[in-house]
Amino acid sequence: MHHNLHIVFIGAGNLATNLAKSLHQHHFKIDQVYSRTEDSAKLLANAVGAEYTTHLEDVLLHKDLYIISLRDGAFLELIPQIMEQKSDALVVHTAGSIPMDVLKPYTQRCGVLYPMQTFSKSRAVEFDTIPFFIEANNEEDKDLLISIASELSSKIFEADSAQRKKLHLAAVFASNFANHMYSLSAEILQKYGLPFESMLSLIDETTRKVHQVQPHKAQTGPAIRNDQDVMNEHLNMLKDMPDIQAIYKLLSSSILNHKSDK
Repeated sequence: MHHNLHIVFIGAGNLATNLAKSLHQHHFKIDQVYSRTEDSAKLLANAVGAEYTTHLEDVLLHKDLYIISLRDGAFLELIPQIMEQKSDALVVHTAGSIPMDVLKPYTQRCGVLYPMQTFSKSRAVEFDTIPFFIEANNEEDKDLLISIASELSSKIFEADSAQRKKLHLAAVFASNFANHMYSLSAEILQKYGLPFESMLSLIDETTRKVHQVQPHKAQTGPAIRNDQDVMNEHLNMLKDMPDIQAIYKLLSSSILNHKSDK
């Protein structure tokens, strides 16, 4: 039974923290957490009843599943050290943009467990509706990863590395860039002494709307109406914020160019 698996987490960042805590809550056994940063390693290890280490050479050997959840650059740099003496274990990573094949030179038991969501250490997420995208180098390990993910979520999909890279690209637009727009909105509001809280209802409704309406049909605002008077007034207000002004021009042009009734 997969609840008898002994799991080691390599990484204690935003995704690792949320995934490890969710696995722990579903009675999976996490033996150890590794992080370069002692505070991060210790905090997560304490939360899931595990040991911790800040040295890769002290990562426990002969465990059943190693979940690598590091920043892409650190992961690629540390692969040779991470994979030492682990050719008998199932090793998976959680990255959307890195192919599974980077693990193949070190083990035939490799895979990917990619939950597509934005994660923060300070905010727990419910995994039951988060889509997991699964890949593995053999059918048995793929079935195991599907079984593990199915304990956390009802949305399990198989996706190879090429498909996952495309998902990650789309996710950058849907999440990272959207959040940056919130940040710019907050900057404008702060400049004029207005609270960002005033935007929250609008943000929530915009997000809810795309659950029922295709995004291009949900678009509103001066750009979709090609209201030049309003847009010129906005651009004039942004004249002392040239980087934001340039983004306003670019996005307004993109909205108009992608009008569904063109």
